[in-house]
Amino acid sequence: MCFYTKQTKTATELKNRFKANFKQEHEYQPFGMVSGFAHPRVPAITHAAPHDIQLFTWGLLPSWAKDRSLQKNTLNARIETIGEKPSFRGYVNNRCLVLIDGFFEGQWLDEKGKQKQKYELSMPGHEAFALAGLWNKWIDKESGIVTGK
Repeated sequence: MCFYTKQTKTATELKNRFKANFKQEHEYQPFGMVSGFAHPRVPAITHAAPHDIQLFTWGLLPSWAKDRSLQKNTLNARIETIGEKPSFRGYVNNRCLVLIDGFFEGQWLDEKGKQKQKYELSMPGHEAFALAGLWNKWIDKESGIVTGK
């Protein structure tokens, strides 16, 4: 499961690599290693707008979620159970590409699970690539702010 990613490419590099317009280019900030639990805003391309790069918050929030507390449980979806999980099953057709240039996985170094070695996985030359993702719109009931525009 990929909980740590990085995206160090500039908006121009992403536009050129994916041949797409960057809708919120002025809001985009490249980032080094970041945890999905920090709910970073990541560049993504949706099936609904395949020629546009948009910023989405990591962690799917189903439309029925009352607040953001569920977001920590929806960072990653497993293809084997995606149709069974209420948080994901309504969005299986809302596909997107999450644009990154690396992700990190760990290997346990001891049997008790106390020491872990992180490894970065990336393309040759640290070229940007994409992870499969799901997206949706969610409206914060208190503030009225819409995420996943």
